[in-house]
Amino acid sequence: MESQTEEIETAIGSLGRLADLFQGRRAQLARGVGLTVQQWRVLEEISTEHFLPSLFARERECTPAAISKTLRQLLGKDLIRAAISSKDGRRRRYELTGEGRRIIERLRRDRRRAIRAIWSDLPGEEVTRFARFAGELGNRFERFADQPTRKDP
Repeated sequence: MESQTEEIETAIGSLGRLADLFQGRRAQLARGVGLTVQQWRVLEEISTEHFLPSLFARERECTPAAISKTLRQLLGKDLIRAAISSKDGRRRRYELTGEGRRIIERLRRDRRRAIRAIWSDLPGEEVTRFARFAGELGNRFERFADQPTRKDP
């Protein structure tokens, strides 16, 4: 049991390191085009043409005010434009400008290049096994998060 506990602690440390490296790389890519990670996420979502600020805020567990601030920043950088929705006059519709499309394409290209450099020469069966394991671990985290918090005596 002691050996397994040590292995689990090592695995948790490795997972934390990977998460930190992943977030750091995302921030580096965003900074490379003059954005924050939050701005990149909103820009990416707008590029799908199904962007609803309130839904995005709810899914990301952030405030609508934070999304509004990010939208103003992107408008100020001339990466997006806003118009009143033709379907619902109470809503604004957001779309990328030409510069916004260029930025998104550069981010996607840089991300693909990083993925190729890091993942492409890993054995396929290892990647498959990792993906399966990471998915199951994520499911376990979600199930655990849904449990009520216990108070220790």
